Amino acid sequence: MLDLVPAPPAAAWAPPAQGHYPLGRDTVLVAHPGTEGVARWLRATVGAATGLPLPEGDDSSRIELRIDPEVEDELGPEGYRLVVDGYLVLLVGGSAAGVFWGAQTLRQLLGPDAYRRAPLDPAREWSVPMVAIEDKPRFGWRGLMLDVSRHFMPKDGVLRYLDLLAAHKLNVFHFHLTDDQGWRVEIKRHPKLTEIGGWRARTKWGHRASGLWTDTPHGGYYTQDDIREIVAYAAERHITVVPEIDIPGHSQAAITAYPELGNSDVVDTAAIEVWDTWGINANVLAPTDETLRFYEGVFEELLALFPSTFIHVGGDEAMKDQWKASPAAQARMKELGLADEDELQSWFIRHFDTWLSERGRRLIGWDEILEGGLAPGAAVSSWRGYAGGIAAAKAGHDVVMCPEQQVYLDHRQDGGPDEPMPIGYVRTLEDVYRFEPVPPQLTEEEARHVIGTQANVWTEVMENQGRVDYQTFPRLAAFAEVAWSALPAPADRDFAGFETRMAGHYARLDAMGVGYRPPGGPLPWQKRPAPEGMTASLGRPIEGAPPNV
Repeated sequence: MLDLVPAPPAAAWAPPAQGHYPLGRDTVLVAHPGTEGVARWLRATVGAATGLPLPEGDDSSRIELRIDPEVEDELGPEGYRLVVDGYLVLLVGGSAAGVFWGAQTLRQLLGPDAYRRAPLDPAREWSVPMVAIEDKPRFGWRGLMLDVSRHFMPKDGVLRYLDLLAAHKLNVFHFHLTDDQGWRVEIKRHPKLTEIGGWRARTKWGHRASGLWTDTPHGGYYTQDDIREIVAYAAERHITVVPEIDIPGHSQAAITAYPELGNSDVVDTAAIEVWDTWGINANVLAPTDETLRFYEGVFEELLALFPSTFIHVGGDEAMKDQWKASPAAQARMKELGLADEDELQSWFIRHFDTWLSERGRRLIGWDEILEGGLAPGAAVSSWRGYAGGIAAAKAGHDVVMCPEQQVYLDHRQDGGPDEPMPIGYVRTLEDVYRFEPVPPQLTEEEARHVIGTQANVWTEVMENQGRVDYQTFPRLAAFAEVAWSALPAPADRDFAGFETRMAGHYARLDAMGVGYRPPGGPLPWQKRPAPEGMTASLGRPIEGAPPNV
């Protein structure tokens, strides 16, 4: 078996002949209508790595790209067939996306040096093994959520992660842009969201009970032109960017910038600062018409930047204590005829579900948005285990499965003492490989509402790109196979075979400069004690917190 990751179905590939098909400076790239973007990508990546120009033409040595309605009928729009024989390299997809995913397989077949940005040996002879592959994805939503609020990732790092998603046939980038610790997207009508809300004076070091801070200010944001570039870059790679603006909780950065957004009748919102630690924050948005109008303005600008069907509104971990104590919030509940604060949050979410629906978009939120009732068209990201997703699917809502117990990649990869920042559950590469997105409690009809799955990367303990790489890889490769490939039941999955294929895939990650966790454990430089210059606090650990969480 070839070391392809994610793997095509075992019965859907075979060598049509022995040997390799040579590629040279006379090899042309024939792009039939609709595949021109894939051709540009191949020339920019594979062409750069190999030094082959891959010009247009009709030479006998050729790579040919086609879209075929029959492939779409049989394999779906993202399915493809790749045939390499003694005559040509033929890549046929059900759509341009299918051709693009086939191009990822072609690149893997060329070997790890095809992932470099320039040829290592200009005189090298290149070839592709002769194969016939038929492949298609299991899920339409194959995602990665990246939190850039806790620790900001500059634009070039985001573009790099889009390349890494594409290399693993992942097609959704969930962009967590706002939280208590920072607001990361420019909103022109509300400039203080980034001027003030985009920066914090210091940052908690490690898990929230550590008692250590770094005193260096931290922040940053993406201009609207940055966002346009990111979205366009993703689109060229057939990746949809789904933005998240968290409401009504996880909103302290916004309240810091505009204190009138908070519950000023019970807390001095003018004294609130962008949060410098982690955990669940008591500050939530005030349920006022002014707040609704403010966020409608935010979403108006957001919709102009992000063409995605889904818009994520968070909705998780919204503490209700301020609403319970607020005369204004209680009066609003009475006015609306709401029984409790859960219904008040539901009213808040329903407002934006209606608002987005009127503009041709769909709301998606974390599974807490089920509390108090959920608008009919809304979808759910099930993170607190499977229960929220099961309940949503049984109620007819679409679901993206991302349970923290299985696919939170900020959680530790090993239980040993050398694991840096050992937070959360231990989830090894094998654990992720045996993750099953569709729970057995669902009927076949209900299971159709599981539109996909995603892995989540929360960056409280990831202060730079190297730390994000370490936590994300190689587990994202295992997750990508779960999301793409039609794997058997978890207990029957061939993890040993996956490890064998990963031996070749690590070389690809090396070529792309990914600082993954090695199979044998962290390297010396990846073990991370607290640096000098930390400030200690006399604060006590949070009561009831699990060890190291």
